[in-house]
Amino acid sequence: MRRREEGGRARARGERRGLLAQLRDPPGGRNARIMLLALAVDRTGSGLWAASSVLYLTFVTHLSAQQIGVLLGVAGVAGIAGSPLAGRLAGRFPVRPLLIGCHLLRLVTLVLVLVSTGFDALLPVVAVTYLGDRAAKTLEMLFATRAAGERRAAYQALSRSAANAGYGVGAGIAAIGLAVGTTGAYRVLILGNALSFLVAAALVWRTTEPEESAVAAGAVAKARPAGADSGPVAGGPVADGSVSGGPASGGPVVEGPEPGRPAGPWRDRGYLRFVLLDIPMNLDDSVLAVGLPLWLVDRTSAPHALVPAFLVLNTVLVVVLQLSVSRRAEGPHRATRAVLLYGVLMFVCCGFLAVAARGGSWTAGVVLLAAALLVTLAELMRSVSSWELAVLLAPREARAAYLGVAGMSQSIQKSAGPPLLTGVVMAAGPAGWLVLGTAVAGLAVVQRRTCARRLGLGPVRKETAGLVIG
Repeated sequence: MRRREEGGRARARGERRGLLAQLRDPPGGRNARIMLLALAVDRTGSGLWAASSVLYLTFVTHLSAQQIGVLLGVAGVAGIAGSPLAGRLAGRFPVRPLLIGCHLLRLVTLVLVLVSTGFDALLPVVAVTYLGDRAAKTLEMLFATRAAGERRAAYQALSRSAANAGYGVGAGIAAIGLAVGTTGAYRVLILGNALSFLVAAALVWRTTEPEESAVAAGAVAKARPAGADSGPVAGGPVADGSVSGGPASGGPVVEGPEPGRPAGPWRDRGYLRFVLLDIPMNLDDSVLAVGLPLWLVDRTSAPHALVPAFLVLNTVLVVVLQLSVSRRAEGPHRATRAVLLYGVLMFVCCGFLAVAARGGSWTAGVVLLAAALLVTLAELMRSVSSWELAVLLAPREARAAYLGVAGMSQSIQKSAGPPLLTGVVMAAGPAGWLVLGTAVAGLAVVQRRTCARRLGLGPVRKETAGLVIG
């Protein structure tokens, strides 16, 4: 027993050293280090905006609650277009200048927010801000995919840790400004978000374009003589119209577009099915940000002071566990298993939310904290599997356009998730949570099967059967 415990401690020490080494030398090298810093700065500004925007629009621009709802709703819809637009542009132009452009676009729109006073003026400005925000997130994902290569899951974990840390810092700074509560303090917070885009753009300027660019890939494809028998290229089309997902030594095979048709996500029904199923695989975001707080306030007697504890718990766990989880969810087998685990975690989380309505104040508080823990673990699973599968399922020569379409799932969920929870799930009471949990779990099974079929996966190998958090 003692030997086993010592072995466990030794493995834990080894994992900590490995994670620290990744922080010092992340996948992608210098480019990745700079991009992680830019990401942290960007998300610090996002934390400022998230914590102060509604109060700014209420007390400084004097918009009504209905106007704010319409403003943010329209902005969310505009954000949906940001991902496919960014993917399309990234298929034709280098990613680096496009990302710099997105940061500068948001800098300009945030400055315009500061000088706009009416609803009619703010509506297009905030909509363009959200469009630029979603486009920037897609371009960051493309940059990481090209720079980190096969280590993209590890980079994704690092980026999420950096993003959550930045978001937490921004929210903490915003708390100081909100405590002051003056018009000047609100304006300073919005200006701080704008300045974060300027700093992020300057940091991206210091990077170099990743070697695997869509422009270069297109040039190689055009340069290849017609009918040249050079064998299939990893990630390129093969004779039967499918797309090879890896080297000839056993990589998964990904179905591509029909023979004789150009590669494109809008014509690829299998990939569109993945994107459609990925929308409910992002519901953890709305459950944490909307479902948990409103359910606590409206349907339980738990103390309201627990609401900020949900976000603190989420931020700390993501920063601490994301790297470790990513190492256990790399590759097609593990990524598809992570989808199943996501469904299980969301099912149990929704069950806890249903039970919380029937307990006393302290019982409800403990159950809700457990639900927050479960939805955070589900987020960890989703953050790795969703991106990994989006990349694996896309043919390499059209990856930018495919990932742009995949990014729509998060944007659609952000627009549709909150009204689904408030208008349907919570309105139905505890039964609504049970139905939601069952539906998400069932869709996770369908998503896993469709992805496994498209990737040509057989039975899960023994060495990839475990997906343990630690």
